[in-house]
Amino acid sequence: MSLNGCQSDLSTLADYHIHTVLCKHAEKGVADYKTAAQGRNISEICFSDHGPNPDGYDPSHRMEMRQFLSYKQMVASLQDGKAPKVLFGIETDYYEGCQKFLGEWLPRQRFDFVIGSVHYIEAWGFDNPAKSRVWESVDVTVTWRKYFELVGRLADSGLFDAVSHLDLPKKFGYRPPDKALKEMVQPALDRIARAGMGIELNTSGLRKPVGEIYPSPLILSMAHERGIPVCFGSDAHTPEDVGAGFDLALRLACEAGYKSYFNMSRRSM
Repeated sequence: MSLNGCQSDLSTLADYHIHTVLCKHAEKGVADYKTAAQGRNISEICFSDHGPNPDGYDPSHRMEMRQFLSYKQMVASLQDGKAPKVLFGIETDYYEGCQKFLGEWLPRQRFDFVIGSVHYIEAWGFDNPAKSRVWESVDVTVTWRKYFELVGRLADSGLFDAVSHLDLPKKFGYRPPDKALKEMVQPALDRIARAGMGIELNTSGLRKPVGEIYPSPLILSMAHERGIPVCFGSDAHTPEDVGAGFDLALRLACEAGYKSYFNMSRRSM
């Protein structure tokens, strides 16, 4: 979709990252999120809740396997032809060994959109507020390098359509110097581009300690140089957050040189 010279009506933007109570840290029902999107004249939304897995990975922040059918039915109940259009998606974490399950499971579900994330470095949930003090005892630059290597492997896996909150490690304000950041981001972006994937402009960072959209202007400009397409996501865990900060995200995209964004359907841009 065109940004019309960066003067796009916000109502043309889709919110492709919305959660449900099944992730154990969101509020209210799915109909409340659709109602909120209607109130903001958002034309399209995608529920992309944290996907289940049988490996025992991060069970406190995602639905259980037995709840997946309920999730599917919840989303389907809103696909009634009334605006906004509702898509069926999933946010799935990349971790070592995830391919064994996801490689078989994802293609069977007929998702519209599969967004890939990295929330753990080894056993550390680095974006978990309860674990944020760990940042004070680690080498920040080394930690970010480990993170972007995992993002590169995520891209190489071929399992996902886009990468979520691309510079998530900045959540609590810990970040490497720009020179080091560019050096470690470049190969990850090259792998994302090679995989034909997109990235999201995730506005949830505006509601976190860092107070910034994911990714940063520097990283977004590097993504634009590589022709990596973008979409928009609020990462809403409450209805009030649907579409939040999209005016700032649109401005960020335009300043990075973007003149269009992608829409999804059945995992095709």
